[in-house]
Amino acid sequence: MNAKTDSSQSTIIVNTLYIEPFSGLSGDMFLGALCGLLEAHDDIVDLPSKLNLPDGKVEISTVDKNGIVCKHVNVVDLNSEPNGTDSPGDSHDHSHSHGHDHSHGHGSHHHRHLSDILAIIDNADIAMSAKTIAKEIFHLIGTAESQVHDIPLEKIHFHEISAVDSIIDVVGCAVLIDRLQIYKTYSDPICTGHGMVNTQHGLLPVPAPATAKLLAGMPCYKGEEKGERVTPTGVAILKFLDPTFESPALVVDQMAYGPGKKDFIAANVLRLSLCSQVRENSDIFAIETNLDDCSPEQLGAEFQSELLQKGALDVSLVQATMKKGRPGIILSILAPSAKLDAVCDFVLEATTAIGLRYFPVSRKTLDRETETLTTEYGPIRIKTVTTPSGQKRWKAERDDLIAASRSQAVPVHIVERAIENHPKRPQ
Repeated sequence: MNAKTDSSQSTIIVNTLYIEPFSGLSGDMFLGALCGLLEAHDDIVDLPSKLNLPDGKVEISTVDKNGIVCKHVNVVDLNSEPNGTDSPGDSHDHSHSHGHDHSHGHGSHHHRHLSDILAIIDNADIAMSAKTIAKEIFHLIGTAESQVHDIPLEKIHFHEISAVDSIIDVVGCAVLIDRLQIYKTYSDPICTGHGMVNTQHGLLPVPAPATAKLLAGMPCYKGEEKGERVTPTGVAILKFLDPTFESPALVVDQMAYGPGKKDFIAANVLRLSLCSQVRENSDIFAIETNLDDCSPEQLGAEFQSELLQKGALDVSLVQATMKKGRPGIILSILAPSAKLDAVCDFVLEATTAIGLRYFPVSRKTLDRETETLTTEYGPIRIKTVTTPSGQKRWKAERDDLIAASRSQAVPVHIVERAIENHPKRPQ
């Protein structure tokens, strides 16, 4: 064989999350299932006080969904009128963007802006990392709402999602997601339901427009029963988790169900599983970070040279559009496991990155040989590789070509021609 694969014994990676939205997604379904995985129902009961929301109360009840006995997490808005938040088309929570009119149902807080919600989160007695997760989820919802209604994000009124129940659903999920320290998320396609839903704007299709905007790019199917099964809150939480929709072989370690409010013919629950994933060990790690506030000069030749000195095997920069539409750069690095910490620490010191992601990777490489040819312009190193079929390819080291060009005051292409005509050049 002329190609080598970098791999060794298998390793087990824990904290892989597997999501099965066969009956849709909503904030309370996610919250119930996450509480089940972590046995954290008592913690969520205390969340309204940590958010300084005295008008919110969390009630935990045991429900039976087609024989699946699980606990429902229900957030009660103490300022809401009886039945004031139950819309005909809302199958799960009150966070969908085109439901009933909430102008009478949430007291003094029925028209919060995004800035109001972010202030509540910033002042909450929860971990900073959980605050970041919650704010990102609300930003996803707000962006979808602003695009659907053609209103700037900072000016849009958050109607249903500004209600106490949706705030606690999102922040509760953020706290538990942060606690799980999830390595990787996988999901099955999403059942959306179908038909029409009666809203304050009239009849609208299922999924409602803001929900459909959030679902863009994710595999969905309608299912057999009519009804609305997905809400912006549920989809935004899923979108934050950034799942892969093709799951590998997983070993389920723990499973929990999050029930929805309504009953359908099929069980109206969301199933979450914590799994172990078997992967091949690798001596090589991929390191990545997104940079939207780092100047290109900062990532230039000197930075890359120092990265290589720290042990990086390869460095690449890709232009990308980051959240909020900001232009940015994805920095990708390959490094051996022995140099992982040194390379990561250098990136965190030398760039504006506040975090990195890294994961083991496998490589398939060609056999290679390096030899030095003596030319009239000086010594030039030649790297030769052999393909799986036995074919050979060669390339002169660029640094040697440039050094010879400068020392002999001749163009680089003249030095290259000398290599091509060299009698000992690889054939």
